[in-house]
Amino acid sequence: MSKLWGGRFEKETHHLVEEFTHSLAIDARLWECDLAGSKAHARMLGKVGVLSADESAQIVAGLEWVHEKIANSGLLGSKLFNPAGEDIHSELERLLTEKIGPLAGKLHTARSRNDQVATTTRLYLRQEIKSLEKELQSLETWILEFAERNLDTMMPGFTHMQHAQPISLAQHFMAYFAMFRRDSERLQDCSKRVNVMPLGSAALAGTSFPIDREMTAAELGFAEVSSNSLDAVSDRDFVVEFLSAASLIMTHLSRLSEELILWSTPEFGFVELDDSVTTGSSIMPQKKNPDVAELIRGKVGRVNGALVGALTLLKALPLSYNRDLQEDKTFLFEGIDTTRSSLRLMQLMLEGARFRQERMESALKGDFSNATDLADYLVRRGLTFRQSHEIVGRVVRDCIEQSIGLEDMTLEGLQRYSPLIQADVVAILKHRDVMQARISQGGTSPSSVKAQIAEARRNTFIF
Repeated sequence: MSKLWGGRFEKETHHLVEEFTHSLAIDARLWECDLAGSKAHARMLGKVGVLSADESAQIVAGLEWVHEKIANSGLLGSKLFNPAGEDIHSELERLLTEKIGPLAGKLHTARSRNDQVATTTRLYLRQEIKSLEKELQSLETWILEFAERNLDTMMPGFTHMQHAQPISLAQHFMAYFAMFRRDSERLQDCSKRVNVMPLGSAALAGTSFPIDREMTAAELGFAEVSSNSLDAVSDRDFVVEFLSAASLIMTHLSRLSEELILWSTPEFGFVELDDSVTTGSSIMPQKKNPDVAELIRGKVGRVNGALVGALTLLKALPLSYNRDLQEDKTFLFEGIDTTRSSLRLMQLMLEGARFRQERMESALKGDFSNATDLADYLVRRGLTFRQSHEIVGRVVRDCIEQSIGLEDMTLEGLQRYSPLIQADVVAILKHRDVMQARISQGGTSPSSVKAQIAEARRNTFIF
C-alpha cells in the first residue's frame, strides 16, 4: 500500500518493521475526532484562499461521507479499514481519496501528521474527560442521597484499623464524597490545559501558508491555540496530567473497595454485596466473593502503570516530535477505559449493597470509643487534658479487666476515679450521644453532616 511519506524511499518497508510500527489497532478509536479536525482544517484553508471554495467544499463533503460510511459500518469502521494500514490518519485519507480522488491530497496542505495527531488526541481526551466527569458526578450524587438517608446510622470510626470514636455511616461516605469531589476538580482543571489547539504547528516550525488558527480553534471548540510550535507537536504532559488525575480517582475507588471487602467479611458483617456483583467458589459452596471490589482494587495498578509509562516515555525526548510519542495512546486509553469501568462498577456495587445498620451499631458496644468524651467531660470541670487522659485510661483498663464497657459503669463506680464526675456524666457516655455531640463544622453529628450535604449540593458541578 502506498505510504503518505513514500516518495523518498526506493525499498519497501520490511514486514517486521511494518508490524512493529503499526498503530491502527490502537488508534482506530480516534477516527471521529480526526475527521472533525480535518473538516475544520479544510474549511479554514478554503476561507483563507489556500484552497478554492469549491475544493474546500468537496473535501468537507467527502469527509462527511467518510464519517457516515464508518458510522454505519460494523464495529465502527473496522470492516472498512485495511489491516495493513499504518494508522487511523492514513486510513481516513485513503477512504477520502476513494471518494474524491487526488483532491484528497490537498487536505494535508499546511498540516503535518505531527500537529494532526496532537490535535486529534486532545479532541478525544477532552470529550472523554467530560464523560468521566459525568460518571463521577453520578457517583457523587448517589453518595449524597445515601448520606441523607443515613444521618443517624451509627458505626465505629477507625484509626489504625482500631475503634476510635462513633461516627455516622453518612459521615463515613461523605469522606469519599470529598475525595471524589476533588477528583472532579482535578479533571476540570486538567481539561483547561487539554483544551489548547496544536493544529497549525505543522511538523515543528509552523507553516508559510496564511492559515487562520483562531478560526480553526473556534470551530473545534478550543479555548486557545498553542503558543509554540515545537512544544505543541511534542507535548504530552496533558496526557500525564490526566493519568495522574485518573490514578487518584482509582486510588479513592480502591480505598472504598478495600472497605467494602473488609465490611463484607463475617468478622465485620457491616455490608452484604448483591449476588449480581459477587461470585462463588468452584470448590467451596458457601463462598460469596467480592470480586468486583477486588478487581477495582487490582486495576489501580494498570492506571498507575500507565502514568509511570507516560512519564517514562517523555523523560528523555529531545525537541521536537519523536516516534516514541506514538505509544502515548496505549497509556492514555488504558487510563480512560479502566477508570470509567471502575467508576461504573463501583456505583453498581453500591446501589445493590445492603448495609446492616444493626451490626454496625452493635459493634460499638463495649469498644471504649466513648472514652474521649469522658476525658473531655473532666477537662470541662477544670482538669488539664493530660490529667483527664490519665484518669480515663485507668477507667478503661479496669473496665477491660471486668469485661464491661465504659457505658456500663455506674455513677458510683466512676466517682471512685474522680470526685469531679457527677450524675450528668450518664448523658454523655452513650454512643449515640457521643456521635451527636460532634457538632463542629465537618463533624459527624447529624446536623454537621446535613450541613456538609447542603454545602455539597450548593457547589455541584455543571458538566
